[in-house]
Amino acid sequence: MTNVQHAPVVLVTGAAHRVGAEIARGLHAAGACVAIHYRSSATAANDLAAALNAERSESAAAFAADLLDIAALPKLVEAVVVRFGRLDVLVNNASSFFATKVGAVDTAAWDDLIGTNLKAPLFLAQAAAPHLERSGGCIVNITDIHAERPLKGYPLYCAAKAGLLGLTRALALELGPRVRVNAVAPGAIEWPQSQSDFSPAERAAIIDHTLLKRVGSPTDIARAVKFLVFDAPYVTGQVINVDGGRTAHL
Repeated sequence: MTNVQHAPVVLVTGAAHRVGAEIARGLHAAGACVAIHYRSSATAANDLAAALNAERSESAAAFAADLLDIAALPKLVEAVVVRFGRLDVLVNNASSFFATKVGAVDTAAWDDLIGTNLKAPLFLAQAAAPHLERSGGCIVNITDIHAERPLKGYPLYCAAKAGLLGLTRALALELGPRVRVNAVAPGAIEWPQSQSDFSPAERAAIIDHTLLKRVGSPTDIARAVKFLVFDAPYVTGQVINVDGGRTAHL
């Protein structure tokens, strides 16, 4: 059992559901204390924290913040440090995703997509940097394979993720040698039941174009994040595509 006082502390944004929750579970299972960020999913976030605390007392807590409120981001980091006494890892997972047709892009879409996928990760990294420097920690950004190979119909989302990929490499340069900064780029991961952006035929075409001929799971992303956090001390400024081989021939 990990001593909570000496366990690494990880802040995962958007950690109440799906990929973020699985990342939190995976890092917790590896011995970390987990700060579960959420915006509005208080019940799910607190339920996850309670489940993790049942496994290891005082090892998880939920923190609310609107990532579009830049002034709230240093407060989020400080709340985590006050609660756990340190911060070792930042996982920028929270993300908005929706189509934006050229000719109909408005400032609301810009603020949302750029705000969650690029602006918030930058300002969170900036707020977390002094703590990560102190602990020799790391940042893992969740990008997207479409950061480098755009998806038709989603130009603003793709541009935001491309910015996050560039930010990953820039921060690796700025924060080295004490802080490592890497990214995980998901491909086709289990579609949420509420996701109606892709028809069954479009989903089948995506799977057919993936070398492993299947979608991935949130656990696949969580395992890659865990590797970068715990098992990659000589890796920085890199992106791992977890996409079943889809980008090998896009």
